[in-house]
Amino acid sequence: MTKELKNLIAGKWVGSEKTFEKRSPFNGEVVATVHEATQEMVDEAVTKGREVSIGARANEWGNMPLKQRLAIIHDFSDRLLKRVDDLVEADVADTGRSYWQACNFDGARAANLFRAYADLAVSLENRSKTFQGEMGFQGLWYTTRRPKGVIAAICPWNVPLLMASMKVAPGLVMGNSVVLKPSEETPSSATVLAEVIAESDIPDSAFSLVHGFGVGSAGAFLTANPQVDAITFTGETGTGTAIMKVAADGMRGVSLELGGKNASLVFEDADMDKVVEGTTRSAFFNCGQICFCTERAYVHRSRYDEFVERMTEVANSIVIGDKNHDGFNIGPLVSHGHRDKVKELLDTVKEDGGEFVAGGGIPEFGDERDNGAFIQPSIAVGLPEDARFVKNEAFGPVLHVAPFDTEEEAIALANDTVYGLGTCIWTENISRAHRVAPRIRVGHAWVNSWQIRDLLSPLSGAGASGLGEEGGKLSLEFVSQPQTVTVRIFGED
Repeated sequence: MTKELKNLIAGKWVGSEKTFEKRSPFNGEVVATVHEATQEMVDEAVTKGREVSIGARANEWGNMPLKQRLAIIHDFSDRLLKRVDDLVEADVADTGRSYWQACNFDGARAANLFRAYADLAVSLENRSKTFQGEMGFQGLWYTTRRPKGVIAAICPWNVPLLMASMKVAPGLVMGNSVVLKPSEETPSSATVLAEVIAESDIPDSAFSLVHGFGVGSAGAFLTANPQVDAITFTGETGTGTAIMKVAADGMRGVSLELGGKNASLVFEDADMDKVVEGTTRSAFFNCGQICFCTERAYVHRSRYDEFVERMTEVANSIVIGDKNHDGFNIGPLVSHGHRDKVKELLDTVKEDGGEFVAGGGIPEFGDERDNGAFIQPSIAVGLPEDARFVKNEAFGPVLHVAPFDTEEEAIALANDTVYGLGTCIWTENISRAHRVAPRIRVGHAWVNSWQIRDLLSPLSGAGASGLGEEGGKLSLEFVSQPQTVTVRIFGED
């Protein structure tokens, strides 16, 4: 039976006359019928959200003592963990990924973020200082943090549950209201999240869920609403640019995590077993649909042939499209539309003078998967640095490999991009690692690893990869408004 996904507007499930089908990228079957939010629904969600956050009366959500609010968040986190199986099932249905990935990379990891942010909020410290004024008076100042108001959380489709949790959790913890707009490609786990919030003690108006698209739909309605106080968005760079322009009206805060064309540097002293294991994950995990995925590998010429040979063997042996495979495997791309974009970029490799040593096309299964959005793990070599495949983000299971001769050349190649999200540095020389990492223009550099990350650690991007910082304390600060209170201290009469 096809599921019907409605919008949650300030505690009420609301349908719409306008719906769209969500189809499985695994086999093309209809997963759900989704109700697209109208502008009136979005506006109501924002208006009601403001009332309970910055317009709140004493002891209501925005003015509630922190300890009391965090107790509600902890209880909600417990409730969400009890629905982990439903959350996993929803993400598997929407994305086509395996249960192994959904359980190990999303699932409880995402649900636990609410508890983690609640615990972190307790450690936020106010600052204070006594001082002597120029006119001889004494004073004391101290800082506080208030909810910023209504937070628009617009999420991508690649890791839908995890990204929704990373945006919703800090907003609610700090007493804001959050309006969540998941990708139209992945509406299901966000709906389960909304169901649990609706059943919890979190006030109805503190959270709303709106389904839809970008331009002319829920995304545009939400970002353009002047009562939205801050926007957090993860996705494509062009969309982030458009959001930033809209947010300038009213000087509203934005946090943007955008695209990448991430490079790995493999030096001559690297442990090739570690390199191959790490690059397999960094290039092909989640079918390459992770913003930090490696799409370019620059390998010291003395190790180049070895790297290409071993990675080619890996790419040709990866398990594709087995939902029940217990171990590393890849599912489909998120949609046929996205596959068309990736395939179009793959088709430029030979046109620009390169060749594939692995993949380059669409796999054939002889079963229902042929109706899905699968693509082969692909490795290209022999391309010039100005080739389209080298410069443009694919957001798929692809890898361009080229040799380098010197450390300076490797750094220059890694930085020759408009993006600046992440990099991997493979070397057993710790001095080299610390010397090279600061020279790569990225927000996050891994040494001999990839995606080993505390979700509360800082996350940022350079250039076209984003604006602002997220993660941990930074996310809590983004969704709250600092205030300094200054008091004059009078002497005795």
